[in-house]
Amino acid sequence: MSDGPGPGPAPAADRTAVAQPLLSFALATMLEEVHAHSGAVYLLRPDRPVLEMAVHAGMPRAFAAPWERVGLSAPIPVADAARERRLVWVGGEEAMARSYPRIAVVLPYPFALAAMPVATESRVYGAVFVIWPGVHPPDLSEGERAHLMAACNGLARRLERAAAKNLPIGPEADVLAVPAPDAAGTLGPVEAVRMVSRLPYGLMSLDLYGRIAFVNTAALEMLGTMAEELLGTVPWESVPWLNDPMYEERYRGALISQQVTSFVALRPPGEWLSFRMYPSTTGLSVRITRARAVADMAYETPQTAPAASRLVTISQVLGLAAALTEAVGVQDVVQLVWDEVTPAVGGQAVVILGSQGGRLHVLGHRGYGDPRIVERFHGLPLTERTPGTHALTSGVPAFFDSREQLERLYPGRHHTPDGFAAWAYLPLIASGRPVGTCVLAYAEPHVFPADERAVLTSLGGLIAQALERAQLYDAKHRLAHGLQQALLPSSLAPPPGIEAAARYLPATHGMDIGGDFYDLVPTLPLTSAVIGDVQGHNVTAAGLMGQIRTGVRAYTTVGQAPHEVMSSTNRLLIDLGSELFASCLYLRLDPAHGRAVMARAGHPPPLLRRPDGRVRVLDLAGGPLLGIDAAAAYPTTEVPLAPGSVLVLYTDGLVESPGIDIEDALADLGSLLSEIGDRPLEQLADEVVRHSAEVRRRTDDVAVLLLRACPGA
Repeated sequence: MSDGPGPGPAPAADRTAVAQPLLSFALATMLEEVHAHSGAVYLLRPDRPVLEMAVHAGMPRAFAAPWERVGLSAPIPVADAARERRLVWVGGEEAMARSYPRIAVVLPYPFALAAMPVATESRVYGAVFVIWPGVHPPDLSEGERAHLMAACNGLARRLERAAAKNLPIGPEADVLAVPAPDAAGTLGPVEAVRMVSRLPYGLMSLDLYGRIAFVNTAALEMLGTMAEELLGTVPWESVPWLNDPMYEERYRGALISQQVTSFVALRPPGEWLSFRMYPSTTGLSVRITRARAVADMAYETPQTAPAASRLVTISQVLGLAAALTEAVGVQDVVQLVWDEVTPAVGGQAVVILGSQGGRLHVLGHRGYGDPRIVERFHGLPLTERTPGTHALTSGVPAFFDSREQLERLYPGRHHTPDGFAAWAYLPLIASGRPVGTCVLAYAEPHVFPADERAVLTSLGGLIAQALERAQLYDAKHRLAHGLQQALLPSSLAPPPGIEAAARYLPATHGMDIGGDFYDLVPTLPLTSAVIGDVQGHNVTAAGLMGQIRTGVRAYTTVGQAPHEVMSSTNRLLIDLGSELFASCLYLRLDPAHGRAVMARAGHPPPLLRRPDGRVRVLDLAGGPLLGIDAAAAYPTTEVPLAPGSVLVLYTDGLVESPGIDIEDALADLGSLLSEIGDRPLEQLADEVVRHSAEVRRRTDDVAVLLLRACPGA
C-alpha cells in the first residue's frame, strides 16, 4: 500500500491526496490485499482515551454497533492493539470465546479477526480490525501479517502528515462491496429473470442490509404475498411470521461467517418452509423450499419481536451485560460504566449516585475536570428537588436534550456541572427497590429518541444489578476486614533484645475472612510468640481464632511452659465443641541466653537464618492439630538463637499453592532469606510477602511473623 506523496515541492498534489477519502481507501485496499470481507478503522479521540469508529466496510455498520465507541482500556481486540501497539489475532470462534468472551456473546459465529494499531513511534492515531470467514486457517500467515502491518503503518504516516498540516480527518461514508460482473455476457437480464421464474423452488436476493432486491414467482407463492410488498424491505419486517430475532440472527451469522446458513419457519396455519442462505460479499441468495420432513413436528410459533432496531439493542445490551458481570466492588462498577457504557452511548462523563440516611451519596464519577463540581451534591437531602434525587426516589428516568430544557424544569437550580449540555438520569432499580441513579452527561445538546431511551433504560437495570451486588460485596468486605483487624494485634511491642515484624494478607480469591493469627506476649525477662491457622475462611473460623489467641495469652500470663500452653489450648478448643481444627506454633524466646524453646501442633516448621546468612528449616518435634485429641502431648525443642539470627514463622498460605511442590517453595524462600535477610526487619517482611505474591497465586490467607535476636542483648 502506497504511503502517499513524500516531502517536497508538491503542495497541490498533497492536498488532493489528503482530500480523498483516506480512511475508506486504506481500509478497502487492506481488505483486498488479505482477502478479508469486512473491517473498520477507529480513530483515537484527542481529548480522552476513547476509540471511535470512523469508517466500516464490507457489512452493515449495525453489526458492529456495540463497539461504535470503545474505551482504550476495554478488553476487546482493537483496544488491545492500540493500547499495546501490537497485532492481535483471534483465529476462530473458540479463540474468541476464550480470549474475548464479551464479543463471543454478541457475535457467536465462526470468523477470524485481526486488529492492528495505527501508530507512529511518537503517537497512536487509532486501530483497525479486519474479518475473514470461518474457513480461514487458525493461524495468520506471515504474508497477511506483513500486508496488514505495512498498510497500518502507511495509514499512520498519512495521518501524521495530515495532522501536521491541520487537515481534518474524521468519519467517512461506509464502504460496501461492489457487485461482481456478470458471469456470462450472453445472458441478458430479461432472460435471467425468465429462467429463475421457471424454477420450482423460491429464490430471493438480499443486499448486505437484508433488503429484498429480487424475488421469483415460486417464492411469492410460498410466502403468500405480492412482489410490491416485499421489494426494498427486509423479510422479518414485511413477512409477519418471519418477525423473530432468530431468523434475523441467521442472516447476520451468514454474512459474518460467509458460510451457508439455514433455518425452518412455520407459515400459518401449518406449512413449514426451509430457508437456505448463500452469502457473498455483495449480499445473500436465499432458496426457499417446503420442509415436508418437519411438517408434523411441534414447533412453537415465533413470537412477535420489536421493531427493526432491535438487533443493535440486543447487541449492545448483551455486550455491556457481559462487561458488568465482571464488576466486584462499587468502584469496579463505576469504572466499567465509564469504560464500557459511556463510550458506547456517546457520553462524556458519568456519575453514580446512591442514598444513605435520607441523603444523596456520590458513589463515584468519571469525566469531570473539577471533582468538586460533583462532590458538592454529596450529602444533599433526598427531599431536595433535583433531577438526581427525583430519579432515585421516583424510579422514573429523565432525559434532558439541552441545558435550557433542564433549567426550565428545575428553575433556579444550578445542579448541572459546567461544560455539559445534555443529560440522561437513569434510576437504578434492583430487586424492586431503588439502589441509585446513573447520570450520563453529554458535551453537546443530544436528542434521545425512543429507541435510545429504551436502550439506556435497559442498561440502567443491568447497572442496578451490578451495583446491588457490589454494595453487598463492599459491606461484607468492610465487616470482614474490621473483624479481622480487631482479632489481630494492632501492634507488636517486643522487649529489649528482640525485634519483631508481622504481616497479614487475605487470599487473592473472594474476600472471605480467615483464621490465620499471630501474637507476641512479653513476659519479662522472656518473650512468647505464637502463630496459627484455624481451618476455614468464615466468621466461625475468625471467632475461633480470637478465642485461641486469647487462651494462649491467658496460659502464657499464668506462667505455663510452652508444652503446657499448647496442651491447655488444645483442651480449650475441644471444650468449645467446635468441629474446626487449628495448627499452631508456640515459642518462648530467651535472648539473654541465646535460645528459643518451641512447641508445635501440626504447623509448618519455621525457618532460621543465622548471622552468616545460612538458612535452615527447623526440624521440630510436635503433636497433632489442636482440637483432635484431648490427651495429645506436645514435646518441646530448644533451638540456639545467636545474636543477629532471624526466625521466620508463617502460615501455609505463604508456601503452598496448587501445582508447586512445598519443598521447592521452602527452598525458594530460604534462598531469598539468605540473600536479603540482613535488611531491616520491616523491609524484610515486605519482601517476603511480595515474593510470595509474585511467584504464585495465593489461594489461602498468609500470616508472617519475623523475630530477630538483637546483638548485645
